[in-house]
Amino acid sequence: MKRGLLRASALAAGLPLALLAGCTVGPNYRAPAVMTGKAPVPPLATQGAAAFEAARPLPAHWWHLYDDPRLDALVDKALVHNTDLRVALATLEQTRAQLREIEVQRTPQTGLTVDPSYAKLSGDARGVGQSIPTTAIYDAAASLSYNLDLFGQLRRSVEAGRADVGAAQAALDLARVNVAGQTAAAYASVCSAGLQIAVTQRSIAVARHALDVTQRRFDAGIAGANDVVRARTLLRQTEAGLPGLDAARQAALFTLATLTGDTPEAFPAAVARCATPPLVRQPIPVGDGAALLARRPDVRQAERSLAAAVATIGVSTAGLYPSVSLGGSFGTTATALGHVAQSRAFHWSVGPLITWHVPNLSAARAQIAGSNAAARGALARFDGTVLTALRESDTALVRLARQMDNERALGAARDDAATAQRNVERLYAGGVGEFLDTLDAERTLIQSENSLAQATAQVSQDQVSLFMALGGGWEEAPAVENTALDGVGQGK
Repeated sequence: MKRGLLRASALAAGLPLALLAGCTVGPNYRAPAVMTGKAPVPPLATQGAAAFEAARPLPAHWWHLYDDPRLDALVDKALVHNTDLRVALATLEQTRAQLREIEVQRTPQTGLTVDPSYAKLSGDARGVGQSIPTTAIYDAAASLSYNLDLFGQLRRSVEAGRADVGAAQAALDLARVNVAGQTAAAYASVCSAGLQIAVTQRSIAVARHALDVTQRRFDAGIAGANDVVRARTLLRQTEAGLPGLDAARQAALFTLATLTGDTPEAFPAAVARCATPPLVRQPIPVGDGAALLARRPDVRQAERSLAAAVATIGVSTAGLYPSVSLGGSFGTTATALGHVAQSRAFHWSVGPLITWHVPNLSAARAQIAGSNAAARGALARFDGTVLTALRESDTALVRLARQMDNERALGAARDDAATAQRNVERLYAGGVGEFLDTLDAERTLIQSENSLAQATAQVSQDQVSLFMALGGGWEEAPAVENTALDGVGQGK
């Protein structure tokens, strides 16, 4: 009977502890509705635009749509060697290490202390009514402790740490999106500058031919000296555009080299000869709004940061309650080395350690208020990130569609200007046309050629901007080159 009562008493005493062990204070995080499909996402602005295909998702390696091996090689190299990616990878590894440090706190903690010393101890402190002589003291102890985490402070800390790891992973993916887009944009800038240089050189040839014809007519006494001067002015004005275009191409080449992890002078020589901007002429697969939010790493990063902020509320709330740890220690203290193994030198202890900042809980309540405010701010940032993602995508879609319309119109205008220039040139060469008509036709053709080249370059850049806004390029990415400390940190 007595044994049964003891068993019942032990059960009654352990029941509240078991209930407390399952208690985790603070709010439980729920992902925003737009991330779980419970809230509708506005469609992307692709209505009526034949240049886009909403029914097909954006491919992981969107740069393959250009069918340009040089661009593929550059992006692949950048995704491995880019320094921004190496920084993002190091940050992710640091965040993972911090999570492991938190997770270790949920396991039993052990310690070992060995403290040999030479000292004079206080007799009063030892309960001895006389002075204790100076002597050697050999002290060693082993300890074991375990935090019961009754109110889930460690569990919430782990939850926040895992969310931080997710945010760091999303930051790495976002860096991949930016690096792929910036590499494609730099490549497009190189090729666009090459195209404009080629157009300018053709325009120079046209202007030089016009000057030759005018000079021959002047030598024959048919044209006036002013006609020669005007023709020469047109040639020099056209030639003046070349240095700026060459500088722009060099700058884009330097940028391209840096993005791929090389020094500016190590730019790929084959790319320097490119004169055809990368363009996707078939309908671009863009997917829908829901796929956009699920794909964009910045949205995922904001959502994981929100999850970490909500979990931190629980960490702060646990400060209102006691922290209970179970622990014990075993050791030996002796004044002679030969006595450390004797029974009289041994000491041990076991019991709970309860820490509770009562009755003044103002600091804990202030931390809870701060954590709640931080979570509200994280939610606002998430909402803003979602709106920004939709705005950037819609803006990129509309801008590209209108720019492609502009390119088509300028292409037709260039064809008309070329036809008019050929007709006027034939009349002028035959002595029938007026020089001013010829000069005007030459200028119109040169302007049309340059405007078309600029429009084509802008279409190329706008396509890259669209791909960046859609948030692709991080999926199936190659492993980033890890940063070694060779040369700055050496072991012995």
